[in-house]
This record gives sequence, C-alpha cells and structure tokens, in this order.
Amino acid sequence: MTDHVASLQPGFEPADDEACTSNPWLVAIVVSIAVFMEVLDTTIANVALPYIGGGLGVSVDEASWAVTTYLVANAVILTASSFAAKRFGRKPFYLACVTLFAVSSVLCGFAWDLPSLLLFRVLQGLGGGGMVPVSQSILADSFPPAKRGQAFALFGIAVVVAPVIGPTLGGWLSDNWGWRWCFLINGPVGILSIALVSFLLKEPKTAIEERQKLKGEGIHFDIVGFLLVASFLGSLEVVLDRGQEDDWFASSFIVTFTVICVLSFVAMIPWEATRRHPMVDVRMVAHRQFGACFLVMLATGAILLATTQFLPELVQQDFGYTATWAGLALSPGGLVTMVMMLVIGRISGKVQPKYLIAAGAIVIALAMHDLTRINPALDFWFFALSRMLIGVGLPLVFIPITMASYDGIPPDKTDQASALMNVARNVGSSIGVSLALNVLAWRQQFHQARLVEHVVPSSIPFQQTLQQMTGYFAPHAGSAGDAQRQAFAWIGQQVQYQASLLAYMDVFWVLMLLSAAAVPLALILRKVKLGAGTPMAH
Repeated sequence: MTDHVASLQPGFEPADDEACTSNPWLVAIVVSIAVFMEVLDTTIANVALPYIGGGLGVSVDEASWAVTTYLVANAVILTASSFAAKRFGRKPFYLACVTLFAVSSVLCGFAWDLPSLLLFRVLQGLGGGGMVPVSQSILADSFPPAKRGQAFALFGIAVVVAPVIGPTLGGWLSDNWGWRWCFLINGPVGILSIALVSFLLKEPKTAIEERQKLKGEGIHFDIVGFLLVASFLGSLEVVLDRGQEDDWFASSFIVTFTVICVLSFVAMIPWEATRRHPMVDVRMVAHRQFGACFLVMLATGAILLATTQFLPELVQQDFGYTATWAGLALSPGGLVTMVMMLVIGRISGKVQPKYLIAAGAIVIALAMHDLTRINPALDFWFFALSRMLIGVGLPLVFIPITMASYDGIPPDKTDQASALMNVARNVGSSIGVSLALNVLAWRQQFHQARLVEHVVPSSIPFQQTLQQMTGYFAPHAGSAGDAQRQAFAWIGQQVQYQASLLAYMDVFWVLMLLSAAAVPLALILRKVKLGAGTPMAH
C-alpha cells in the first residue's frame, strides 16, 4: 500500500451526478442530526436513572442496565454495518437503522416495566449503532474531495457535542417533563430524518456497482466471525460498565463475562486473520499507520466521555451546582468545539494530520493538568474555561485522525476501517469512564484513610477545630453534647469532601497522562498527501 492508494478509491472520486442531485450540505445536516440523537442517547439516560428506577419500581442499580444494554447493542452492530450497507444498499440500510432507532426510542418512552425497557434499549442500540459508520459513507459520497474536511467537521460536531448536551438535557427533561421524554424526543426527530433522507439522498453509481459486484462474487456473511466479535465486544462492554458497581472479580457475574471476553478474543484473532472476507480485518490494526490511529481514537473516546461525565458530577457533588448549572459549565466548551471543528475542517487539508493530532493531545493534556488544581475556592468560570480548553483540543484530534487513519487503505477495506474506528471510539469511551470510576473510588478510599489518621484526640489541630465548631453549633443545639456531636459530624463531612476533591485530582492526572501518551503515537504517523480533502470510508 502506498500513500496514494487512497486517492484511487471509488469513494474518493468527486461525487457523481446522481449523488449530487441534492444539496450536499442539506444531506450533511440531515445525517448529522440523526447521528447527534444517536450519540446523545449514550449519555442522556445517565442522569435520569433515579427517575427511571422510581417510575418502574426498581433500584437505580437495576435501572442502570438501561445504559449498559444500549452500549452493548451499539458495539455489537458496528462491525456488521459495513457488510449490511454493501449487501442491501447504503440508503435502505440507513433508513432501516433510523426507523428502528426512532420506533424503539418511542417504545422506550412507553415501557411498562424494566424488562420491556431493556428490550427496547437493545433495539435502539442496534438501530443507532448502524447509523454512525454509514453516515460517514453517505457524507463521503455526497461531497467532492475538496469539501470533505468541512463536511466531516459538521459530523464531528454531532459526535463531540452530543455527549456534552446529553446529561443537561436529560436532567432538565426528567425534572420538568419526566424521564420518558428523554426517549420520546427522538420520535419526531426520527420521523423528520426519515422523510428528509428519503427525499434528499440518492445512492451513487459506485455504491450500486459495488453492491452488484458483491452479489456476483457470492460473498456471504461471516456468521462465526460476527458471533465471536459480538461476544468479545458485548462482554467487554458489560465488564467495563458493570465492573465497579459489581465489585469487579469478587463478582461471579463479572468473572463469567471476563472469561467470555477473553475466550472470544483468543478465538477471534486466528479466525478473522485467516478469512478472505472477515467480519473484522484484525490485520489492519497491526499496520503502523492504522494501528496508531486506532490507539489515538481509543484515547480520544476515553477523554471525551470521561471528562463529560465527571466534570458535571464534580461540580454537583462537591460544589453544590444544580444539574442545569453543571450543564452550563460545559456549554461554553461545546460552543468552542463547534467553532474549532469548522476551523480544523478548513485547515486539515493544508497541515499534516500528525502535527494537528499531537497539538490537540498536548492541549487536552494541559486542560487535564489545569483541572488538577481544583480547590473549594474555585468559581464557575474556572470549570467553564477548562472545558473550553478541552473544546480546542478535541477537534484538533478528531478530524485529522480521520485523514491519517484512511491513508493507504485499499478500496475494499475502507468500510472495515470505518467500523474499526467507530469501535475504537465507543470502546475507548467505556474504558475511559471505567478507568476514571475506578481511580475515583480507589483514591477516595486512600485519601480518606490518610486524612482520618490525623483526626485523633491527640492531634492539637483536631482539638482546636472541634472546640471551634462546638462553639459554633452551641447556640443552635439543645445541649453541649448535641453541639459536640454536630461538630464531629461536620469534621467527618469535611474529611469526605477533601478526600473527594483529592480523588478527582487523581482522576484528572490519569487523564492527563492518557492524553500525553497520544503525542508520540501521533508523531510516528507517516505524512499523507494533502490537498485532496479528508479521506473517509465510503
């Protein structure tokens, strides 16, 4: 493979007349709206879990399966989407995915018990997981090479900004309209998307010819490979999402799924490596260019979702913010991300991706380092500015990584590349959240144990604090004993508060190191041919 192979792919040629009968920007907007709703649903239900549990009469822990089942179904279908799009046609498959996503979303809103909600969430995850890689293909065929960087900037806005809006929107809807509206809102958007896609989108001749060629060659669905990949990714998602709540390997449930994950992975590698038409071409990850991009996308997904989930939790738990104000703290970063996506979309064809990715990773690492300075005196704008700095870095990684990852990929492997990069983003997101959760829990216990060592009667600072707080509570307490008990309780709360802040600092240190690790990976990427737009799987 050479650096020029990508430019010879059918999907990289200027869109043909049939594909350009509609305004490509309208197609991009319609496709991005659908993708926005799909990515939004990875986070919107998180803050609604207490409401879902109360509404369905189950615990929050049981309700959290509504998040896990969606993530598992989403990961499983990703690898099969490229084959289905080729076999049945990109437009029919995309419409089927949007329809399934919209219908199952409405059914989630009308779920009558937990099993019905979980079933509908699985269907929703299957529909949503098929949309994202096919959306990339649609955009690549709708735009000439010179405009693809800008088109994928719009796509990137949907992918990066949606997780930021999800928790805020989910909290607001749950507070004011009920948790069911977190799912029902997808119904009208889905109907509009189906209508617009049906009217605007036409499949290009190259895609039709490719489908006819596929049928003529008699290529069959790799069912064994799909089952192995699905078992591996599905069990991995379960372990990552449920591990912390179920006490990891102290739980037979987690041990069982870990064994399934390992066995599926061990069997998947030789099977997929020896197939002529594998479900996932694992050999691609062994190539320096694509493998490095795969790892960087893992780190990007981890940073994106981990920071999106833990910043709102931090300001609500330790700084007393409401869900609305926590969302507002993230909002300026979302605006910066949107602007930067458009800027990077324009310059991505002029600057080598490896340098943009390295710069973005450095900016994100600096933002994580800035967050290690958290203390009780911080105000709203500290968190808003930190998120804005992250909003500068993410687009510097997200768009160029697309250009670099598809460089040198032969024409018959671009759909595989698209699926693998989306798997990297999804799995990376789960790894990031799981890693941060474990660091937070472990370090909070550690810091609390260290702080409690100083809360002893022989400690003069402890005696002074206890005396001062007892005097503070005395006018409001019924007796001196009550005042002292309130003082003890206050000291205990302060120990937990300080342990929590220190643990969050450790989380941001880990995320900073993760971001920094992406810099050398970016610099080992080879240079790509510039000036032909952003190469993308078709």
